[in-house]
Amino acid sequence: MNKNLLKDLSVALKGELLFDELSKAIYATDASVYRKLPTAVAYPKNEEDLKKLLAFANQNTIGLIPRAAGTSLAGQCVGEGIVVDVSRHFTKIVSLDKDKKQVTVQPGVVRDELNQYLKPFGLFFGPNTSTSNRCMIGGMVGNNSSGTTSIQYGVTRDKVLAMRCILSDGNDAFFSSISKKEFEEKKKGDSLEAKIYTKLFEELSNPEIQNNIKAEFPKPSIHRRNTGYAVDELLKNNIFGEDETEFNLCKLLSGSEGTLAFSTE
Repeated sequence: MNKNLLKDLSVALKGELLFDELSKAIYATDASVYRKLPTAVAYPKNEEDLKKLLAFANQNTIGLIPRAAGTSLAGQCVGEGIVVDVSRHFTKIVSLDKDKKQVTVQPGVVRDELNQYLKPFGLFFGPNTSTSNRCMIGGMVGNNSSGTTSIQYGVTRDKVLAMRCILSDGNDAFFSSISKKEFEEKKKGDSLEAKIYTKLFEELSNPEIQNNIKAEFPKPSIHRRNTGYAVDELLKNNIFGEDETEFNLCKLLSGSEGTLAFSTE
């Protein structure tokens, strides 16, 4: 890529953009054996930086690779695009609702540090990976992490109630449980978010597609499996199934390795 374009992007960001050979070499791998030299490494300082990176990626047909602690074991945060490291600036524990036992965090919060914060309230975040002293919540959501306590307390997907994201067109989106009426409202308009809900409804309302998903996806008894997008989870609600549970796109975003949206909370 033309370095002048990267220089212009670097000037436009509040955070940093590095594209020297050493920085790229450092981010060429994660905790796996895979290695891909990225085009650049970005340390966005705020959501505006993320939107500028998304606009740049769209204009120059280059991928963005969200990265937290880089503890992934299969090259999930390695690639030839721009690595976007949220571990420096997206590290806030935003709020805690003790009564609802819900905590809102940015993706760069370390799992063990979150539990240290929660301990005085008699709470903890269940999924317990072997890298819990350094892995971050954003990576755990992207990977749908499990760990030694997941059989009793559930995997990360089971714990994610809502996500604040930026879509590929640079627009904000908030995903959470929604009613049938709210789902219908989401489909209206020509925004990217509306198109997402419309396309999901078209595809998942088809009985043949539903049957194929049920037949080909792993058994529900396998509580943690990373074999692609968890589309089967989107059938377990009152929109596409007989379940009384409300529809929540967080079920799909969890385990999607940052490929569908860029999460900020």
